[in-house]
Amino acid sequence: MTIDNNIRPIVSRDLTALKAVIDANDLFPSDMLDEMMSDYFDNENSSDIWFTYVDENPVATAYCAPERMTEGTWNLYLIAVHPKCQGRGIGTSMMRYIEQKLAAHGERILLVETSSLESYKRTRDFYDKCGYEQEATVREFYQAGEDKIVFRKFLTSTK
Repeated sequence: MTIDNNIRPIVSRDLTALKAVIDANDLFPSDMLDEMMSDYFDNENSSDIWFTYVDENPVATAYCAPERMTEGTWNLYLIAVHPKCQGRGIGTSMMRYIEQKLAAHGERILLVETSSLESYKRTRDFYDKCGYEQEATVREFYQAGEDKIVFRKFLTSTK
């Protein structure tokens, strides 16, 4: 497994920098990270995977967890690269990292979801470039006129 040495699990001291990444991308209120990461930090048996890309300081974050009531299916709930660092291959490296990590543990599928809005076209193109196939559309999911697009990638086992 090829690992990018700039990628590592998140530690609590990363939180301030990661909130800046969330705020810079205007994804959701960054204060939500405290609650989102609580199980990861407080439960040594948590299956959540939080990781970051560090370029002196954390400049990207991602989070995935197993999909409930499935065998070997995971969902990438968050990936964000600070806008100042986008276009350098960081997001692609992070996707490869989690795909390889999951495949090494025998996991089968990674799902990612995004919006159908035109402002998310770059995100959809990114998943396509990373080898994800559009698997489903849930019409009107987020709000009237905004569908949820689900992408899927089968993970090749490295066991």
